[in-house]
Amino acid sequence: MAAAMGDPALCKLQFAPFSSALDVGFWHELTQKKLNEYRLDEAPKNIKGYYYNGDSAGLPARLTLEFSAFDMSAPTPARCCPATGTLYNTNTLEAFKAADKKLLLEQAANEIWESIKSGAALDNPVLLNKFLLLTFAIQDLERAYDNLCQTEGVPALPYFLIKYDENTVLVSLLKHYSDFFQSQRTKVTIGVYDPCNLAQYPGWPLRNFLVLAAHRWSSSFQSVEVLCFRDRTLQGVRDIAHSIIFEVKLPEVAFSPDCPKAVGWEKNQKGGMGPRMVNLSECMDPKRLAESSVDLNLKLMCWRLVPTLDLDKVVSVKCLLLGAGTLGCNVARTLMGWGVRHITFVDNAKISYSNPVRQPLYEFEDCLVGGKPKALAAADRLQKIFPGVNARGFNMSIPMPGHPVNSSSITLEQARRDVEQLEQLIESHDVVFLLMDTRESRWLPAVIAASKRKLVINAALGFDTFVVMRHGLKKPKQQGAGDLCPSNPVTSADLLGSSLFANIPGYKLGCYFCNDVVAPGDSTRDRTLDQQCTVSRPGLAMIAGALAVELMVSVLQHPEGGYAIASSSDDRMNEPPTSLGLVPHQIRGFLSRFDNVLPVSLAFDKCTACSSK
Repeated sequence: MAAAMGDPALCKLQFAPFSSALDVGFWHELTQKKLNEYRLDEAPKNIKGYYYNGDSAGLPARLTLEFSAFDMSAPTPARCCPATGTLYNTNTLEAFKAADKKLLLEQAANEIWESIKSGAALDNPVLLNKFLLLTFAIQDLERAYDNLCQTEGVPALPYFLIKYDENTVLVSLLKHYSDFFQSQRTKVTIGVYDPCNLAQYPGWPLRNFLVLAAHRWSSSFQSVEVLCFRDRTLQGVRDIAHSIIFEVKLPEVAFSPDCPKAVGWEKNQKGGMGPRMVNLSECMDPKRLAESSVDLNLKLMCWRLVPTLDLDKVVSVKCLLLGAGTLGCNVARTLMGWGVRHITFVDNAKISYSNPVRQPLYEFEDCLVGGKPKALAAADRLQKIFPGVNARGFNMSIPMPGHPVNSSSITLEQARRDVEQLEQLIESHDVVFLLMDTRESRWLPAVIAASKRKLVINAALGFDTFVVMRHGLKKPKQQGAGDLCPSNPVTSADLLGSSLFANIPGYKLGCYFCNDVVAPGDSTRDRTLDQQCTVSRPGLAMIAGALAVELMVSVLQHPEGGYAIASSSDDRMNEPPTSLGLVPHQIRGFLSRFDNVLPVSLAFDKCTACSSK
């Protein structure tokens, strides 16, 4: 396209300047060169850098200098163009200041021009990209600054005064300004503790200091010299060579008594005045991050919905799950949702091919080679789901009435060890969940838990019905022993109120076996396959498992714990006893009618499981 000079349709061609990117290795190498090779030699040194055209959007055009910048024969990184330059490293601050920057720039430009005229740039286009680097190492200032900080007893000084000549550097505090510059009224040098790493620009702390200088010293001085003091350690070697020095003209400003207009809000990543987002997930321990995230939903409950919720009681409870099948898997997942950290499984079965679709802690690989033990696999899977959980598994059998033990000494000894192990597990846990397949397998744990006054949550399934209940806790021998004793014990006269089953305290509630008319026996004898297996609607175990955990949580939130008076269906319209609602004795569900009832039953004084007789 052609256009006449001055045509307004033409746009002015502009250029984005390089942004210098001096690697840590460059400064380390420069320090070593200065100490061991250059010493007092101020002669210019050839160095090399490179630039890259594949940086992500938003990054400046960077001219990078690395540790290899001093080796002109070193290879350039792949897909990068080289750039040659000249290093001027001065020995004194005065030499650094006195360097004729204009002359140095003209010399470099003349070299480029000569390469263009001679055609050398055609043979070696790298000659078109030359750069200059002017440096100065202020080692005397390092010692003076350190001494001043030690004298004042502070780790660092944000601002300080400087006087220097060819041989010495003196520093002092701002408050000593009058005495410090008494014999030097024509020049003032100020040091600023500068957090900025940009080679051409100072950091933000200088702004307010310049307001102070203009307000206090503008009538005495027209300008001040500013040293942006930058101090770092590279490979164990202290380096302040990246500090910058420049002169600032102080305008004569008539300050009003009012505070000047202030700015300072940091811009976001898009350059706008908005909040900055920081993602700390990559620099945090994933396990710690998961732990805090797991509890997030629970803590949000306490903000507004249930401010009186005592999460510590739930999180710290130790739960023993007897049965790692469909009910056990769903109970475990719900316990983890409530933040429970201590879960123990007991089961003697192995994972079969029919299990993974109904039991969410298992997968197809667990069924291979005869199947893994359910208890061990379930505990391992909980650890994989959330590493912060303390999950254990015990592959053991529970002796059952109606299932005689072989009379061999080995079998009898194993049964004895199983009973001892079961008793120890129940003793070391706070809540026992009965989640087994058969009725008789729940009997021995119910007996042991009742004798040890442990809270028992029982869940059992039919085809489309279920029962979830808490067993009554035996009354302590000494009334008032422990925090879980009822504060207002209910007498027999109270039980003869409006309803026979109203206001029944926890120590009068029945267990799973209290309504039996015969002792538990072998419920699998002479049964067909569909009668031996727990055949139920697929969603029933999830419902019952969730209600079992929610019942436990409601009991724990009640001031009297397991001794809490049982809520019944008649109490649904009354004021709930806890922040989470009712604390029923039983929840019996009927999936065919999508209905639940909350019955209450008294303990039977001749029960084969919970009776003290």
